[in-house]
Amino acid sequence: MQLLLLAAEGTGGSSQLVEAFRHNPTFMVLNLCTSAVVLTLVIERFAFQLTRYRVNSKEFFAQVKKLVQAGNIDRAIKLCEASDYPILQLVKSGLTHANKGPDEIDAALSERLSELKPQAEKRVGALWSLANIATLIGLLGTVSGLIATFSAISQAGLSQADKQRLLSNGIAEAMYNTALGLGIAVFCMITHIILHTRAKAIQHDLESTMERTFNLLTIGQRPS
Repeated sequence: MQLLLLAAEGTGGSSQLVEAFRHNPTFMVLNLCTSAVVLTLVIERFAFQLTRYRVNSKEFFAQVKKLVQAGNIDRAIKLCEASDYPILQLVKSGLTHANKGPDEIDAALSERLSELKPQAEKRVGALWSLANIATLIGLLGTVSGLIATFSAISQAGLSQADKQRLLSNGIAEAMYNTALGLGIAVFCMITHIILHTRAKAIQHDLESTMERTFNLLTIGQRPS
């Protein structure tokens, strides 16, 4: 942290930021901690969605369909056991009940789907709360900076130059707190939109795969 302050101090445009941080770093540090939480959550969610749902469900289901139509249910189950991807787990839950009635197959698929769907959007909603928290911390820092500034310049014995310096630094402190809080909030909202959209697409893919699996396993059991 000291190295960052020294580096910033070397540039004239950052002198007020350094002064603001040194004067009252509490709310800036809180928002920096909030940003660390946000970054960790966003990276973890993107990594989860990109790695756990990278299976092409249509191509995979086409392979399963060929095996099922050929009567190789066991080979289709083994294909699903090749990995623990959610799509594979969902199809496997249906295949393991392939010799039972439509109600049992539907119940098994629905139960597994209810377990897998929430995982796609897990912790994504927390980004809205973190956006609000960052904004409020920034506003608290703004109010705190302004209160401290006006209290300081109201003291007797200060020259006009000192008052102007205190006022300038105080306003800078307030604005930096506001900017940091709003910046984190905007980042939270943008990433929430992206992650939420991806999660909905994943959930729709799971639902479609469930329907295809159910139809594949029950089409021969339906009365003509």
